Formats: sequence, C-alpha cells, structure tokens
Amino acid sequence: MKIHQLEGYIQNIFLVEYPTKLLLLDGCCRADVAMLRRYICEELARPLSQLELVMVTHMHPDHAGGASYLHRRFKLSIAGAEHPGEWYQGIAGRCKHLVDLALAHYVAKRHRRAKANLWYSPKLTFTHRLKDGQSLPGFEDWQVCFTPGHTDRDLSLYHPASKTLYVADCILRVKGSLICPFPISNPSLYRQSIERFSQMQVDNYLLAHGEGGKISQAELSQLQQLCPEQATSYKGFLGELLRKRLAA
Repeated sequence: MKIHQLEGYIQNIFLVEYPTKLLLLDGCCRADVAMLRRYICEELARPLSQLELVMVTHMHPDHAGGASYLHRRFKLSIAGAEHPGEWYQGIAGRCKHLVDLALAHYVAKRHRRAKANLWYSPKLTFTHRLKDGQSLPGFEDWQVCFTPGHTDRDLSLYHPASKTLYVADCILRVKGSLICPFPISNPSLYRQSIERFSQMQVDNYLLAHGEGGKISQAELSQLQQLCPEQATSYKGFLGELLRKRLAA
C-alpha cells in the first residue's frame, strides 16, 4: 500500500495505491476530477477503472462534489455513512447546500484559485452505506470510524497496520496550529470524536486541510477545549464575514 497526497482545489486529496486497485479516501471537489483522472492515468499509468472505491466522509463540496461526478460519469462505486435522512434534506437543507457551495468558492478565492464549477447534487446515491467498525468494501485493511460533530455523519478512516488515520475535516491545521472545523453541528459529539482519536494508536494523521503527521495528546486535549459550547451557525459566520467586508 502507498498513499499519494495530491493538492486539490481547496483541500488535500489522498489516493491509496495497491498493485491492482486504487482507493480514494474522500470524494474531493468536482473541480478536482480532471486532475485526479490525469494523475491516475498518466502519472500512475493505471486505468481509471482500477479506482474501485471512492469514500465520502461527509457531504460538503470538497468531500462529496467529485464523488457525485465520478459516480454519474464513470459509474464508480462510492461509500458513505449509514445514517438516517440526508444532510441536505428539505428546504433548509437545500439552502445550506447553496451556502456551503458559496463558502467553498470563498475559500478558493482566498487561496487564489481560478473560478471553477463546484456544483454537485445535494443528494448522493451511495453504492455502500457503512457503519462504525466496518471494513471498507474491497479494502478490508481499512476500517470505518463514525466521528460526528462537524456534521451528523462524519467518517474517519483508519488503517491499523500502519497506524494511519484520515480524519477529513474533524481536525484542521492552520498556520501550524490545530483548529476546530466550521461548522460544529454538535459540540458534545465533536469532543467525543476527538477523545476517541486520543484513545487510538495513531502514528500518522491525514488531514484534508493542513499538514498532518503526528498529533500529540496535549494538542488533542487543547482542541477539545477550543470546541465551542454551542453549535456554530451559518448565520453568525456570514454576519461576521459581511461585517469584515464592509469594514475593509
């Protein structure tokens, strides 16, 4: 097994290579699909059909957008959490989907990325729905960890043999410091998820945003303390963003 870290549109992409198959640890952005396809077909000299599974840790644009396109265009298998309902269900959910797309464009602008089409369906048709503790289909050396808090259905992916853990957006590193993601939909569950990480044997953290590697118990404890007492709201975030724009 070899893990390739690629620079995505606004996030890190982790592609796991085996002799006859490939695993994508998260669904990335729609804007990443062409680059990912080129990397597989040209850099690795492998057919795209060897990408046997695309994981979706949660439904945000930089984790599900590419999966939606890959499933529809190339009929690739995608897997996500076994959880009732849809993250973007109902009118409020559709509005939240549009806000998340707008935030993804905002992050891209701050990273000085060229404008790109990030649109994807707010509802995915999963090939596999996975529960906590299950092995990934076709990749039994990887295990699913249900680690909600950022959203209500976040997954982390653990490789016990190498003590490697992909935590998606559960942990972010900005300017060398660990921070909590936005939003925090359930602070209590988020703290429990971080506590779970602290009890696991992990030598190598893979982060969707920022540099991974070793994370100490002290850093994890500090992250729990940084977690807000109340769920962080889109309304408050957008209000603060608007105030900054007007003051600029």
